[in-house]
Amino acid sequence: MIRITDLHLELGDFILEDLNLSIGDGEYFIILGPTGAGKTVLLESIAGLNPIKKGHIWLNAKDITYLKPEKREVSMVYQDYALFPHLSAKDNIAYGLKLRKRPAKEIRDTLDWLSGLLDIGHLLDRRPQTLSGGEKQKIALARALSTRPQILLLDEPLSALDPETREEVQEELRAVHTTLNNTVVHVTHDFAEAMALGTRVAVIGGGRLRQVGTPEQIFHRPESSFVAHFALARNVIKGEIACNAGGEPLFLFQNRFLKVSTDLRGPGNAVIRPEDVTISPRALSEKSNVLSGVVSRIVDKGAIIFITAKVPMDIVSLVTRKQYLELGLKIGDNVSVMLNPESIHVFRE
Repeated sequence: MIRITDLHLELGDFILEDLNLSIGDGEYFIILGPTGAGKTVLLESIAGLNPIKKGHIWLNAKDITYLKPEKREVSMVYQDYALFPHLSAKDNIAYGLKLRKRPAKEIRDTLDWLSGLLDIGHLLDRRPQTLSGGEKQKIALARALSTRPQILLLDEPLSALDPETREEVQEELRAVHTTLNNTVVHVTHDFAEAMALGTRVAVIGGGRLRQVGTPEQIFHRPESSFVAHFALARNVIKGEIACNAGGEPLFLFQNRFLKVSTDLRGPGNAVIRPEDVTISPRALSEKSNVLSGVVSRIVDKGAIIFITAKVPMDIVSLVTRKQYLELGLKIGDNVSVMLNPESIHVFRE
């Protein structure tokens, strides 16, 4: 288990502020955030590569805050793989074991184990420059696993790969984690990656921890506008939470209201994901949460289409290409927009 308490460090103009975080044994834990958020800084701090100004890092109840990196039983894989170009894949994998002066038999057994685990036996005698991006990532992963670390740290491990290879390596990471049940801390800015791999996710922005939860919680129940926007919820509305005469909660905004499901009252924000917004060129039969608007923007992403309607604020709906063709909408068309009360998440900053 990793426990981080009141962690504070300064690197030039960047500050990681008083961060508290716990990561359980066997978790595939994602650190998610935009570029410059502090994700890699946090990862390198766990690895022992950054000077800590204040706070502590614990690994299995042992304070490792000031322990040298090589004493932490932690391995790290960087996004650029950091393989030695003059060494074969086999020698790259065995490098850490040789540095620790492990017996030749242990090294051979480890190479056999990793070859079977990652299906890389046919790559062992090749140099890094002859490998594809996915193959390099497998060799870098094998090198990290060769020393049997307690914690595996992955810094944007899929960002340099093409989409097809990214999916393949993503499946490989999931399979390795399932097989070894090791603790993985994986840094990414890709929300789809976090959803596919993470058991829990920490969102970081501006050197501060913004939210920790399951991918589902981060995706559908953000606790701040920052997290909502970063998770591409797209529809974030400021307003007031009150009740009607019957005691039902309402979200009031711009002289309009939406029925919502919440116990909160007072100023707040409502967020609804674009895939939960229904848009139609015809009047909708629902009696509540239907807004009239005009199509102001259409963004074609191939398999999916984003349609923006002014109601008068912008509400974005996501539809499939098949739905888009059936709707036949174009900019300037009048539409009805329906927001399901059960899909609206209300929060206070």
